Amino acid sequence: MACKRYYPPEKLQQFLTQFDSSEKITLGFSVQNRPIEMLEIGSGNYKVLIWSQMHGNETTTTKALLDFIPWFLDGNQKTLQSSFTLFIIPQLNPDGSNVYSRYNANNIDLNRDAIDQSQPESRILRATYEKIQPDLCLNLHGQRTLYSAGKGGRSASLSFLSPAADIEGTVTPARKKSMGLITAMVKALEEELPYSIGRYDGTFNPNCVGDSISQSGTAIILFEAGHFPDDYQREQTQSYVLKAYKALFIALIDHNQVFESKEYFMIPENENEFCDLILSSATILVDGNEIKNQKIAIQFRETLIDEKVYFLPEMKTFGSKLNLRAHKYLKLSPSLQNNVIEFKKGNLIENIAFNELFALKN
Repeated sequence: MACKRYYPPEKLQQFLTQFDSSEKITLGFSVQNRPIEMLEIGSGNYKVLIWSQMHGNETTTTKALLDFIPWFLDGNQKTLQSSFTLFIIPQLNPDGSNVYSRYNANNIDLNRDAIDQSQPESRILRATYEKIQPDLCLNLHGQRTLYSAGKGGRSASLSFLSPAADIEGTVTPARKKSMGLITAMVKALEEELPYSIGRYDGTFNPNCVGDSISQSGTAIILFEAGHFPDDYQREQTQSYVLKAYKALFIALIDHNQVFESKEYFMIPENENEFCDLILSSATILVDGNEIKNQKIAIQFRETLIDEKVYFLPEMKTFGSKLNLRAHKYLKLSPSLQNNVIEFKKGNLIENIAFNELFALKN
């Protein structure tokens, strides 16, 4: 199963050609000497710093951002343009984006480099933040298909977080502000996404960029683009992320909308309850022993092949009963039930007959 989730630096550069030098700034260069670009649009006093693809394989929020920019610049949005100045880094990690990797070219997770500042991309972001001194930051990400919006909830298609500023999770003035804005977005989307919006894990980690910025006293919102049923392309999710961006800026200028932090905490916290596929009626081989009529939980491994993202079936766990839900269920036909699948956690299923059947179903 191939997917259009890949968004390399070349595509971004094509998008950026429409902007002139007064709007486009090269902030610096990545480990592999790719430019890290920032757009500056709008003319308002309220400054918003936005960055995406800190993790190079998290492209949905980037694609939604590139839909948001022309909407913001449209002639109908004069009020927003005069209210805000947006500083947008569409692709903080161009090297990781090029190879569809979470990590940068030095195999470092940039979202765990806030203290060490060991990577050029991390230092560029920190210097930009310190220079701009924004009123609000948006940290844009994508999450795996594992999460439900609360225990027993639907797949978390969107999740948000107001990052903690300390280990106690104190509701600082900056956090109170971001909590209210998150609540406004959830209220705007909850009819279209009932029981499908989650609250991301808020455990304090000073190595994370969001927590570091929250510590500094700036309001910051973490966006996580998740899984909508049957939407592995994430096109539906992309449309909801775009609506969330629009709702956020409308809430910022609508001073009649006031939400309490307790409403933020009513958003169900993400739970790790899903796998991509449960394959039933399988015969597996474990330590030389064949076990019939088993269920295998499968997680897709997103793999870049010839500039397309493929979802390869990776074994997660097995049993006659599983404490997991799946986005898809597949029962092997009688003719395939005797095909033995050797179970090794983390390995790909290489059974040819199964892969042919799986391809037909997806």
